[in-house]
Amino acid sequence: MVENNLRFRDDAAHDEPAVTLDSFLGQSNATAVRIEAGEDARALLPHIERLALVEVSFPTFRDGRGYSAASVLREAGYTGELRAHGDVLIDQIPLMRRCGFDSFAPNAPVDEVALERALARYDHVYQAKADGRTPVWRLRHG
Repeated sequence: MVENNLRFRDDAAHDEPAVTLDSFLGQSNATAVRIEAGEDARALLPHIERLALVEVSFPTFRDGRGYSAASVLREAGYTGELRAHGDVLIDQIPLMRRCGFDSFAPNAPVDEVALERALARYDHVYQAKADGRTPVWRLRHG
């Protein structure tokens, strides 16, 4: 079994606890923030230079709003750690990585073999996203 915190980054893990979005916006020294489902990630855009960690809550695996939050932040140039936290299932991790998540804190333990299988499942992608993979159409047509 893999421990509950999965990281796909080379830098050191960020140890500062994440504060709520309201708390973050009300202070100037926090470098880690937690976005709950339904909160607008665009509120962080003026502050992305000082952020080291954005933790996005997934209260249930059926709630896809966190994918949009990740895409908004990565498309705006956020390069810090982006962690999916909560009800994260193994088969969602490859799609979350495509949106820009590079760290995961699932509620349940993750089986290492199943995770490796999920990450290797698709050889090709169709859209350009935050993970930098080249879409199959570009491979074929330059």
